[in-house]
Amino acid sequence: MYPAGSSSTAAARFTGRAVTGERPLSGSLTEVTLDDGRTVMVKAADGAGATRAEAAGLRWLAGTGTVRIPAVHGVDERLLVTDRVVQGPARARAAARFGRDLAALHAAGAPAFGTAPPGGPEEAYIGLAPMRNVTGDDWPRWYAEHRVLPYLRRAVDAGTVRAAEAADVERVCERLPELAGPAEPPARLHGDLWNGNVLWGADGHVHLIDPAAHGGHRETDLAMLRLFGCPHLDRILASYDEAAPLADGWTERVGVHQLFPLLVHAVLFGRGYAEQALSTARAALRHAG
Repeated sequence: MYPAGSSSTAAARFTGRAVTGERPLSGSLTEVTLDDGRTVMVKAADGAGATRAEAAGLRWLAGTGTVRIPAVHGVDERLLVTDRVVQGPARARAAARFGRDLAALHAAGAPAFGTAPPGGPEEAYIGLAPMRNVTGDDWPRWYAEHRVLPYLRRAVDAGTVRAAEAADVERVCERLPELAGPAEPPARLHGDLWNGNVLWGADGHVHLIDPAAHGGHRETDLAMLRLFGCPHLDRILASYDEAAPLADGWTERVGVHQLFPLLVHAVLFGRGYAEQALSTARAALRHAG
């Protein structure tokens, strides 16, 4: 018997199967083997409401029938139980399929920018950082008020960004209406689409985990992929653009969309990311003239 509240107890409760073993993978992840031979993942909460926010995001993304998403078996205030993704090599054919599937995911849309997944809390998370899902209809204003500036203020309060430096990011926010490119409808975003959340499955498909899902601008997901790199990235982007052509000049707007994740990382991990965010902001201003 496993103690109440343990990963194995949660896996048994949510799958209805007996547990034959468990293997801790990290501080928050445990791999649990069931008596029918399947393996599930149990993730411990990073903060209040984090598991429910993640579960809601996984279900919202999976409901599109596009990108492969691990099935959610159950969730409570502390633990989330999902299918385990059996990983394989990163292949070009899977990358091309992922580009098309990601375009279809984004096209599934959202009611507004900042929309939370059904059943997901307004007070959500991106990684370990709190993220508020407050809605808006105008992307430049919404992105500035609810994605860039909250993390800039946190970084300034922590001393990670100096007040004088913050002015460069604030100027980008002021000029977002001219920097944002053509208006786009709200897309259904993964929201934390860095390489670590892109799993190359042994089944020949890409699977996405750990979303910070919300309604947003589709270029933000693509900018996140470019920020931290991804195998076969050129193939992914070409396939995406073929399926759902991107607006002219989108590569010149990548830095604007990267400000959000860079400032999140500055809040979580310190000055190095703050310097990268400031350099990105200054480059955007120079390009705008």
